[in-house]
Amino acid sequence: MKIFNSLEEVNGIQPTVVALGNFDGVHKGHQQIIERTVRSAQDMGLKSAVFTFSNHTRTLLKNLPAVKNILYAEEKAKIIETMGIDYMFNIPFTNDILTMSPEDFIKDILVDKFKIREAYCGFNYSFGYKAKGTPEVLMHEGLKHGFGIHVQEPYKIDNIIVSSTYIRNLIAEGDMERCMKFMGRMYSIGGEVVVGNKLGRTIGFPTSNIMIDETMATPPNGVYITYCTYNGVKYPSVTNVGVKPTVGIYNKNIETHIFNFDRELYGKQIRVEFIKRTREERKFSGIEELSKQIESDCIMAKAYHREKGSL
Repeated sequence: MKIFNSLEEVNGIQPTVVALGNFDGVHKGHQQIIERTVRSAQDMGLKSAVFTFSNHTRTLLKNLPAVKNILYAEEKAKIIETMGIDYMFNIPFTNDILTMSPEDFIKDILVDKFKIREAYCGFNYSFGYKAKGTPEVLMHEGLKHGFGIHVQEPYKIDNIIVSSTYIRNLIAEGDMERCMKFMGRMYSIGGEVVVGNKLGRTIGFPTSNIMIDETMATPPNGVYITYCTYNGVKYPSVTNVGVKPTVGIYNKNIETHIFNFDRELYGKQIRVEFIKRTREERKFSGIEELSKQIESDCIMAKAYHREKGSL
């Protein structure tokens, strides 16, 4: 997959079938749009493409709160690439684009730059100045410029429309199982392992700690059954998200105990995939009570991993 990080880079490409949208979670609804785009491009002998913005459109709208990311940029690109897309137009959302009329957006970007022949989008896709561009506008302009438009109806699971907003709410509630159902993959957080307070090592449960990325949607404090991926290998693990109230005052972080693993990971990159929340974080009477609870947490997590055949 070739990634274009600016409109200026888009030159000499072949005609395209383009999936339009933020694709900020590449959830199951997004996946259906992308899959239809790839199939259509193959059938027509064209290149498949995804057009998205490298920053969320709300970043330029000061009257709206910032939106937490569900995926890291490189993770988003990797998922889209595995779906068979040829081109990814990963363009910065600028004031020029913000103030562009829907008609100019279509003519200057979709037609002239992307050589669009077919487009796929969701039922609520909007674009152009004051979001006046709609699927209906795309259909009207498509007739004028000679491209087709296919609009996906709401994609539902359990009679609930799959959306990035709903998935963010699931993450905020710690409902990792339902999050996986709507995303089609486990929610994960990655980062560099940093030095913690080393308490876990002294009580027999060494942990790898990563700091919370404030730009990302994060689950609530608590204990989770997890997988931890290091150097391309996935290990069964148990993870605490929180501030460690029993032992002091700390910023919220993620500390993972990896089963049957004794390597030092300071300075290394890991990724933690969240399977299930088992309890809330709470303050214990002391280290002894905390240690007993951690042992209980590990027993529960190991039982789960054994049942799944990963331990």
